[in-house]
Amino acid sequence: MQSLTLQQLAEVIDAEIIGDSQQAITGVATLASATSGQIAFLANEKYRSQLEATQASAVIVAPNVELPAGLSALVTRNPYAGFAKVAQQLDTTPRAATGIASNAQIAEGVTLGENVAVGPLTIIEAGAEIGDNVQIGAGCYIGPNVKIGANTKLWQHVVIYHACQIGTDCLVHSGAVIGADGFGWANENGKWVKIPQLGRVVIHDRVEIGASTTVDRGALDDTIISSGCIIDNQCQIAHNVFIDEDTAIAGCTVLAGSCRIGKRCLIGGATAINGHIEICDDVQISGFSMVIKAISEPGVYASGIPAAPHREWRRNGARYRQLDELFQRVKKIEKKLAD
Repeated sequence: MQSLTLQQLAEVIDAEIIGDSQQAITGVATLASATSGQIAFLANEKYRSQLEATQASAVIVAPNVELPAGLSALVTRNPYAGFAKVAQQLDTTPRAATGIASNAQIAEGVTLGENVAVGPLTIIEAGAEIGDNVQIGAGCYIGPNVKIGANTKLWQHVVIYHACQIGTDCLVHSGAVIGADGFGWANENGKWVKIPQLGRVVIHDRVEIGASTTVDRGALDDTIISSGCIIDNQCQIAHNVFIDEDTAIAGCTVLAGSCRIGKRCLIGGATAINGHIEICDDVQISGFSMVIKAISEPGVYASGIPAAPHREWRRNGARYRQLDELFQRVKKIEKKLAD
């Protein structure tokens, strides 16, 4: 079991120590569920009452938080970020693979860095370049000429098509597909003619891709996900999308082809963003939104319709269908008043 002292953890998050600096910490937990040896955190005022009853050996808190007698603490300006960094130090998540499995199929001409781990039944095709300390879980497929940077981890059953690139310190969860064909077709007399998708997917450093998410390869140019982005489960990133640095995208979101997303955007779950539009930096989009026009000003945007009682929803739906008629009537009344 991993064990670190409060002093060691304080150095990680640049925190002030209150209490015993040599207190051993073996895990993380919530205020309500923590037991002796664990550290919890307080980042939301509505949970302040739980401080009195917590069984944690220490807590991470903001400055000026009054602590119960005898409870050790790490004091930092951002307790939630501090907790995240402490949790990384005490992480017990297993490796995706250890060593190279005897039944993994690694083609001739593959370049493996130092300390690479490859799980059972994984296939790595010719020309692939795998960086140092990469972990590739069981049943993955790494296509020809793929490049994967150092310290990247692929969980089980990840598929990476030919020539795609993944940077350093990335995490790709199970079932993700990187580099499938984009949805490119031409219509000739009612028949569909496939357009070969000749671009790649290029994923930069420190990117996380959620389970069962698909990132399509570009038609001619590349689909690009910039450094520091985090993409949740079951998202669809279409061909030639560009996502700039440190943007976060929640689950079941769909980005249509050739849209461009700026830096530090926050996109809520089940959002749909139209193709060939641009969203500027520092935009927040609420969940279930449909974005059909470009956004050029930072801020918070929403378009989802909250749930309502069925009778109310039907009544409002009927009124919506009457909206144009009502508008025309109001225009006539305004014209008469003006005359």
